[in-house]
Order: sequence, then C-alpha cells, then structure tokens
Amino acid sequence: MFGLIPKEEKFFQLFKDMTTNIIEGAKLLKDMLDNFDNPTKSQSKIKDLEHKGDSITHEIIQKLNKTFVTPLDREDIYSLASKLDDILDLIDASSQRMIMYNVESIPPEAKSLGFIILQSCLAVDKAVAMLGKKTNEQIFEACVEINALENEADRVSREAIGRLFDEEKDPIQLIKWKEIYETLEKATDKCEDAANILESVVVKNA
Repeated sequence: MFGLIPKEEKFFQLFKDMTTNIIEGAKLLKDMLDNFDNPTKSQSKIKDLEHKGDSITHEIIQKLNKTFVTPLDREDIYSLASKLDDILDLIDASSQRMIMYNVESIPPEAKSLGFIILQSCLAVDKAVAMLGKKTNEQIFEACVEINALENEADRVSREAIGRLFDEEKDPIQLIKWKEIYETLEKATDKCEDAANILESVVVKNA
C-alpha cells in the first residue's frame, strides 16, 4: 500500500528556491563590500532576502509536518533547511556589522571573503540542484569545492586577524574588524555544514 503513495517532490524545488535566494544575498554582500557607496541600502535589501529565506524555511517545515512520504529522511530535510537558512543569517549578520560599527572603508581581506562566500553559495546551489537526480558525483564534486573554499576563507580570515594584531593601534577598530572577519568566515562554515548534510544524503540514498 505504501508504495502507491507518491513521494512529495516539492521539497527539492523549495531547497532550490532557498539557494537562489541565498545567492542573491551573497551577491549583494559582495557588491556592498566591493563598492561600499550605499551600505545602508545594501543591508536593507539583504534583510529583505533574509526574511524571504525565513518564509521558505517555514514553508518547508510546514510541508514536512503534512507530508506522509518524503523524498529524503525527515531529519535530513529539516537539517538541510536549517543549515541553508543559517547561511543567509550569517550573510545578513555580516552586512549588519558594517552598519552597526560605522565602517568607513573595506580592506582587501574583507572583499576577498565576500568573493569566497559568493563562490561557496554558488557551489551549494549546484549541489542542491542535483538532489533527487542520478548525478551523485556532481554533488560530491560541489561539496569538495565548498570544503576547499571554506579552508581558503579560514586562511584569509586568520591572516587578516593576525595583521590586525600586528598593525592596528586602535583597540576599538581591532575589536570591530576581528568580529567582522570572524562573522564573514562563519558564513563559509555554514556552507560547509550544508555540504556535509548533502554528502550524508547522497550516501544514505545511494
């Protein structure tokens, strides 16, 4: 009897909607860091996307509660939705700190992290697009790319913070930028968290 009940496939589309929204946020953050001519406007747009992301996450959880047969394990659907939501939360948190701390200019290391965040989000999107298809190798390849990008973000952040302690004489500026670098780097950590779940899903459903 259970074999006659169709699996709800809309989860895959909702995940894709999430990653599309995340990419828009990452692009806005990168543009904000690269140009920094109207950071308040950029942050407002990112906040709107963050609210949209929360709505998609809520829709996934509601659908999960109402769906009898799911295409993936329930805990994996919930975990992936949660981790994807975390990515945009950290993008939003990064942009907020630029406003909150009255940042006047953006150092090259922060711009580099903005670029890495966008590349990580694009790789997450690539992996999510392959869910439910018989192309597991592409998901693994995207996850390897995400891991490499996270390592690069960690290196850039570590070197930037090291330079702060060597060169920055103003302790307030040091504290501000240390937190900004760490928040930007955490966004790539969240991409890696999502990649770990995607890898687990592939292994379970191989």
